[in-house]
Amino acid sequence: MPGEPGRVTGAAEADPLYGRLKAYEGRAAVVAGRGKDLVNAPMIRHWCEALGDSSPTYEGPDAIAPPTMLQVWTMGGLSGHADRSEAYDDLLALLDDAGCTSVVATDCEQEYLRPLRPGDEITFDAVIESVSERKTTKLGTGYFVTTRMAVRAGGRVAGTHRFRILKYRPARRGPAGAAARKTRGEGPGREPARERPGRPGGRPRPVVNRDNAGFWEGVARHRLLIQRCLACGTLRFPWLPGCNACGAPGWDTVEASGEGTVHSYVVMHHPRFPAFDPPYAVVLVELAEGVRIVSNVVGVPCRAVRIGMPVRLEFQRVEDDMVLPVFRPLEQVTGAAG
Repeated sequence: MPGEPGRVTGAAEADPLYGRLKAYEGRAAVVAGRGKDLVNAPMIRHWCEALGDSSPTYEGPDAIAPPTMLQVWTMGGLSGHADRSEAYDDLLALLDDAGCTSVVATDCEQEYLRPLRPGDEITFDAVIESVSERKTTKLGTGYFVTTRMAVRAGGRVAGTHRFRILKYRPARRGPAGAAARKTRGEGPGREPARERPGRPGGRPRPVVNRDNAGFWEGVARHRLLIQRCLACGTLRFPWLPGCNACGAPGWDTVEASGEGTVHSYVVMHHPRFPAFDPPYAVVLVELAEGVRIVSNVVGVPCRAVRIGMPVRLEFQRVEDDMVLPVFRPLEQVTGAAG
């Protein structure tokens, strides 16, 4: 049967799932994939505008596409991938069945062999290059899956794209998670219990890393913290490892007053996620301090949200171990106070 290994030794003996996953190495992930659009000038222009790249190389009759757009021409968009192989789907299904239902892209490597130009038709093939042994990270425990793609234009290879994801079982965070791990006998150097699945239907978990951990620690204490550059005093949000105004690495924080206005918003009808009940409004709030944050307005139907609406920060517990900053119309806050 596909995916069933022969005799396994070493790490595969200690982890039978790893042996099954390892058997997929070398199998096709995509066969005869085709880009949904030709390489085109509008997409190149949008890319350059988003990145602030004004190089004349990407404009005019002899324009080429920025090399780093290599993956763009192969992406499936909201409708998804129709050319993924059965073997790759089976590999991901094995991981899902094992409780590794969450996924995060970790890194990619690209090699550029010749430039792409507007009008090029893109085709591609990909192979499952490797599956790692089981790894425990701060996000959770799972397996790194690496694919290698050959991207062609007019039948000639234009570049290669190696892409790595981590399929993992989310780690529980906070005191409740620590207590659960202690009860199960887990600790440093011990693997989390295999029976603990992800959270079907639960809210997506924020990705917490060394660059933004302080922000989430503040949220847990009902404080919305904004970074401030120690060199030039510029406030920045979301959190970054260095100042985007002067490049200096040093920073401290200021606490937001909680006052803000709706700068922009969108009402989400699709796609439908089990944790949300559409339609709902996703808002970009401009805080009194001048930075902006993506959040939700609570207490009113989405049709009542308006650009310029004054709002006040509050904190909402959405799960036992997860608090999120949200905003309420200021008229509701002042009305309740009166």
